[in-house]
Amino acid sequence: MRHYELTYIVASDVDEEAFRNVLTQVQQWVEELQGKVTETYQWGRRKLAYQIGEYTEGHYVTHQLEMPPQTTSALERNLRLYAPIIRHLLVRADE
Repeated sequence: MRHYELTYIVASDVDEEAFRNVLTQVQQWVEELQGKVTETYQWGRRKLAYQIGEYTEGHYVTHQLEMPPQTTSALERNLRLYAPIIRHLLVRADE
């Protein structure tokens, strides 16, 4: 198992319940891929550095993950296809 850091931006037009559903969905994907979320940081709603589509603001979230390296591509595919997430970045964390 390797340590990863996943940061993503959730669209600003989602309500509080939908935002919680996004967090739950991402955690479920990680667990389905034999990984686990060790920490979650919610940065809150922030202004984007540049406009992404129609969005100028978004909810920033960072997860610390432990996952097998061969499952990262499946997680990134799910994140790319999930409409409420407008950007994501998955990087290997230093151990």
